[in-house]
Amino acid sequence: MSTTFESLQKRVIRRPQQRHIPVLATLALLCVMYGAGVVRYTGFSDTQIVLNVFIDNGFLLVVGVGMTFVILTGGIDLSVGAVVALTTMIFASLVRAGWSPIAVLPVVLLVGALIGLAMGSIIHFFDIQPFIATLAGMFLARGLCYVISTEAIRIDNALWTSLADYKIRFGGFHISWSVVIALVVVLVGAYVLAYTRLGRNIYAIGGNQQSALLMGLPVGRTKIAVYTISGVCSALGGVLLTFYTSSGYGLHALGMELDAIAAVVIGGTVLTGGSGFLFGTVLGVLVLGLIQTIITFEGTLSSWWTKIVIGALLFAFIVLQRAVARRTS
Repeated sequence: MSTTFESLQKRVIRRPQQRHIPVLATLALLCVMYGAGVVRYTGFSDTQIVLNVFIDNGFLLVVGVGMTFVILTGGIDLSVGAVVALTTMIFASLVRAGWSPIAVLPVVLLVGALIGLAMGSIIHFFDIQPFIATLAGMFLARGLCYVISTEAIRIDNALWTSLADYKIRFGGFHISWSVVIALVVVLVGAYVLAYTRLGRNIYAIGGNQQSALLMGLPVGRTKIAVYTISGVCSALGGVLLTFYTSSGYGLHALGMELDAIAAVVIGGTVLTGGSGFLFGTVLGVLVLGLIQTIITFEGTLSSWWTKIVIGALLFAFIVLQRAVARRTS
């Protein structure tokens, strides 16, 4: 009896550690990449370099938070890039029509929430695969961009321009408002996943949906909620992207859904759901941003090398996740 108890205790202790292996691997990779950059390139050790990665990828981090919620349930959301583009178009067109940017914010967030709500409802009530439902949402949102305008719409509002250009300074360094907003979203998302009933339901559904149903958990309501959250995060990401581009355009955020998925997976979240952390998604976004920064510092490499390196890392982390899953089982 004591031997059985001890072996069970060892399993309970070991499993949380194994769940952390992909995240720790991402953290180690990030440290190695940064160390290599410091050794190879002059000025790479400047703290502002890391802060610039956050500044340049704040919108991707917010989108990645929503994608993390979806993937944790075992789903996928291919519409996020198109929703980001649609948000920029609605935002820019309403501001050009004379609306205050502050008044436009709830409108675009509501649009994102409604798109996510619609996709989540279709997935649940009609038992449609998330890939198909969100692919339809992607085409719909991208098409609506061109209904608004086929050309880019510039945002010339003085208030918005001043917010986009404003630098929050501390200790000789600076960040933008997009970084602050992105970090707040990460903290709120992490709290929801760790300390609320919704978070526990998300992990349970991703771990085993049939078991979650037998336990009486609100599977349908939770699925609809995560796609609604993803829609809101995509809309907020679009708002932050307007800080960066000062325009709305139907071709904005092409392929961003793939970047978001890559950041989540490289951050250690399992594609089949049930295991992952938002802290890992932050690390995943930093890895993607650091790859771009290193290629920029190198100066002799094409920007396409970013995609090549990301692809190689995705293969490596998927294999790592499979190995950890087999070892745990």
